[in-house]
Amino acid sequence: MDAIDRKILAVLQTDGRVTITELASRVGLSVSPCHRRLRELERSGTIRGYRAVVSPAALGLTFQALVFVTMRQEDRETLLGFEKRVARVPEVVQAQRLFGDPDYLLRIITADLTAYQELEDDVLSTLPGVQRLTSALVMKHIVDDRPLPT
Repeated sequence: MDAIDRKILAVLQTDGRVTITELASRVGLSVSPCHRRLRELERSGTIRGYRAVVSPAALGLTFQALVFVTMRQEDRETLLGFEKRVARVPEVVQAQRLFGDPDYLLRIITADLTAYQELEDDVLSTLPGVQRLTSALVMKHIVDDRPLPT
């Protein structure tokens, strides 16, 4: 990846709907070479896709929690079972396995505290291997959906 590829990525991270003509102009290429580079970035998996970034509040999803999960047991079968099941919970918008304690960090979005409480009681606490759930409620977003440094 060279400097021009990085410029292409920088532009697309802030404006994914830019036309190929405008993209080429912004990165200093003609359309054809810019298009080839763009297709290669997509083919290689560097660009994983394009999507709309939707406001959670517009959907009535105004409550967010970070949930730290400590596992009771950490054998392969239990961890894979937990990961498979947590991936199917729509309110989990991010899930990360961590080194050390706790074992996982989940970012949860729901409509309100009551919806979160029901999710924790009825879904999260029943996931395979869960020993403890510790929640931190999100008060305010300072940095959200920042483009990756290129």
